[in-house]
Amino acid sequence: MPEKQYLILLDIDVRKRHYHITESGKITKFVVQLEVKTGGVWKEVIRYDCVHDFAHKDCYNIKGQCRKINLYLDYGDALTLADDDINENWEIYREKFLRGDIP
Repeated sequence: MPEKQYLILLDIDVRKRHYHITESGKITKFVVQLEVKTGGVWKEVIRYDCVHDFAHKDCYNIKGQCRKINLYLDYGDALTLADDDINENWEIYREKFLRGDIP
């Protein structure tokens, strides 16, 4: 069961955390998370995962309030979407998060 994990610094106060497991070429578990450092602490802003046995996106505000969105995708497609979305929109997500909004 190959496992892949890495952390990418997108800016001095923004990073992307990526983790996934494959079995027989299929994604069986994944987490892709955007984190912003505020007050010396890394906080989650956007998290894509399959923790509840379905692919979903959790969006957080600076107070930790969360909105969950069901993706209705298989894990492989959800993982691709997660990486692409965070790579393309991290600056907007950071701005909204720091403003106190749920991105």
